[in-house]
Amino acid sequence: MKSLLIFVFFLITLMAITSCEKEQNESNLQEQTLAVDETIAETTFEEISEIGNQAYKLSVENLKSSDDLGDRLGDCVTITLDTTVMPHVLTIDFGEENCLCRDGKWRRGKIIVTFTGCFYQTGAVITHTLDNYYVNDNWVQGTKVKTNLGPNINGEPEFTSVVNGSITFNETGIVINWESEHLRTWIEGYDSIVWWDDVFLITGNGAHTHSQGGGFTRTITTPLRRESSCHHIVSGIVETVPLNRPARILDYGDGTCDNLATLTVGNKTFVIRLH
Repeated sequence: MKSLLIFVFFLITLMAITSCEKEQNESNLQEQTLAVDETIAETTFEEISEIGNQAYKLSVENLKSSDDLGDRLGDCVTITLDTTVMPHVLTIDFGEENCLCRDGKWRRGKIIVTFTGCFYQTGAVITHTLDNYYVNDNWVQGTKVKTNLGPNINGEPEFTSVVNGSITFNETGIVINWESEHLRTWIEGYDSIVWWDDVFLITGNGAHTHSQGGGFTRTITTPLRRESSCHHIVSGIVETVPLNRPARILDYGDGTCDNLATLTVGNKTFVIRLH
């Protein structure tokens, strides 16, 4: 009888441990999935202004060589610049069918950019409005408003960037509602007519809700380095604080252009792959 009781106790303990480990693994996987979704949203909304910059340069310089075509664009994109109206209107039309762009992403729909005065003039307000816009079949909605603050003490142009939008993921149906206020400093490439030497540092914070993960606040604790020659953020650290859950620290790396980042939740650290 005593042996039977010991065996039952052992079995119950084993089941409890197994259940706990399963819950922990599921929790870890959920944190990683949430972090990947956030990086997709972060990158998608950052790309919007890069697309606008590249399309504007292409329009005003009348560049024709495929080497000059911005990597966020593709041969199937139609760009129209109307400076006869105020504010001026730059329409970037990827078409109704998926358009393969040079960064390997499929886009369709329109980004409509309105701006006052010169595109790069101090005080200019540049508004990006999304019209039935999709990236890799994920539906992206909302607006992004940039204001040109002019050069800082180092002569580098700075912009405030305010996003109010959402992204609906095609495969899962998950929705992220995204709000952010960033300061974007153009530290390299602002005095050239090509796109590939553009480098930006991004600071700021935001908040978002995830349809399967509640509410979050998000703070850039180390500036994000965005290089136009790379498809991913190459360095910088973001702290995300979920409601009633441990904070997450996302480290984009040491400046190497790759699709890897490290995610730290409590005393656990994972390597995640960016999309």
